[in-house]
Amino acid sequence: MKHKKTRYVQPTGVEDAMRIIQKLFNSYRNAPLTNELLTYHNNLIQRLRSDIYQEAQGEENHPHIHQLDNMIKIMENWSRIRLANQPFNAKMRHFKLISDNSAKFKRRTHRISQSSNHRGVRH
Repeated sequence: MKHKKTRYVQPTGVEDAMRIIQKLFNSYRNAPLTNELLTYHNNLIQRLRSDIYQEAQGEENHPHIHQLDNMIKIMENWSRIRLANQPFNAKMRHFKLISDNSAKFKRRTHRISQSSNHRGVRH
């Protein structure tokens, strides 16, 4: 039986690695806190701080460096909040924290059949 040498996901760049970690974080953010989860989480933070951060500095991509700093802060805050047995009511999207409780408004534009470009909004 042949085994694959590339068992783990190999990101193609800094942004790809950040997306993968963001997706992983969102998948376990509400899971019960265990020692294994905390170790896994701290490992992800360490990966962000070390090789991914160095790669971003090598590319001299300042927006990625800023986003990495933001991700590290969010993930460290998650550790603090969860260790205090408090719920974490947010998720990460576009490498920023978004509240789960925020109100969502739907807007539909209704075009009035007239010759002008007036549009009415129906909520």
